[in-house]
Amino acid sequence: MVYNMVMIMVNIYQIKARLSEYLEAAIKGERVVICKHNQPVAELRPVERVRSAPRDLTPMYPGETFVTAAFFDPLPADEIAAWDGTEPHGLKVAEPRGASMAGTGRKAKRKART
Repeated sequence: MVYNMVMIMVNIYQIKARLSEYLEAAIKGERVVICKHNQPVAELRPVERVRSAPRDLTPMYPGETFVTAAFFDPLPADEIAAWDGTEPHGLKVAEPRGASMAGTGRKAKRKART
């Protein structure tokens, strides 16, 4: 399939003199390229219409169920504890900086900030 695009190239002085004609051409779907010293600098085209119909929100796979009834069942207490971080063996809290070197008798490699 071949598409023939209509393109009108005009210099600034031409578009200033006959703006309404070029606006009508753009509304009809023609491409109006505005040039400065025969070099393209801008394009005049119609504003796209705002969608007035609602978007189709049907799933890509109609009739398929991706969320089963088990999704809405309450979680067991141990899983809730794991998510909340209240499980004793769940999360490890980071030690403060320099605490791991305190009991080793080794000097820290960095000097303390003053």
